Amino acid sequence: MINPARFRPETRQLIDVPLGVGESPVWDDREQVLWFVDTLGPAVFRRHEDGRLDRFDMPAAAGSLGLCENGQIVVGLQNGVHLMDPRDGSLALLCNPDGGRENSRLNDGKIGPDGCYWVGTRDEAEPQTGNARLYRVAPDGSFTQILDGLLTSNGLAWSPDGRRMYHSDSSGLFVQVFDFDPAKGLIGPATRLHDNAPDEGRPDGAAMDAEGCYWSAGVRSGRLNRMNADGEIFEIWDMPHKGCSMPCFGGPDLRKLYVTCLQMPRQDGSYEAGTLLAFDAPVAGAPVARFKL
Repeated sequence: MINPARFRPETRQLIDVPLGVGESPVWDDREQVLWFVDTLGPAVFRRHEDGRLDRFDMPAAAGSLGLCENGQIVVGLQNGVHLMDPRDGSLALLCNPDGGRENSRLNDGKIGPDGCYWVGTRDEAEPQTGNARLYRVAPDGSFTQILDGLLTSNGLAWSPDGRRMYHSDSSGLFVQVFDFDPAKGLIGPATRLHDNAPDEGRPDGAAMDAEGCYWSAGVRSGRLNRMNADGEIFEIWDMPHKGCSMPCFGGPDLRKLYVTCLQMPRQDGSYEAGTLLAFDAPVAGAPVARFKL
């Protein structure tokens, strides 16, 4: 068993706007801006490097977003997958893979090496019943159900060569990995990679670095867990916020780590608002794909 190294980086808070559920940070290398969502806002945000923040209010809960080859933004909302015009925030429905199912909403989503939007759902039932799924949405709006029987589909990321797909079930407390065909968008059987212990947090959103290591947000534990390809946590990066929800590599050389956070209860009954943090990464990130519209 590896005894992980522990780090407390010098983080910077990048926004003053309080977030309910900050999620899905995505770095746009062409425009040099960071996109992210507040699920409960519901809103999509664009942060410029000079600190300017653009807000686009959404008509339904916003789970995730991705970049498109044509400059649009693909956004997974409660009422379906939409294409957003970044000039004015206008939306056009592409498809609704989840079909308005009861106790379900679109959650974590990423663009895969195949140029498709992979988006999962969260089981909103109390208690959860295992109705969460993972879908693959093609640029023409067609979609395929890939997985079901989940509680909270999360943690999507791909190895730098595009041959492995990482995925977590945050409520199920595990990370799994699949062989991936980047040309056809097909996955192999699931391999259980890591089961999270209580102090490691729930495996929420994730990012991949250029060395093939998987950075998983341990939400509620206030840390990022850096795993090797065998699923061993060999570095722990402690955050000043317990609700870190997803990391993302960005900046001109992909050596800055952005981390979204969700609001967390304090012991006195008040709440610490969600926010956006950043720190200098020890390694560059792996470039992310775009939706091939």
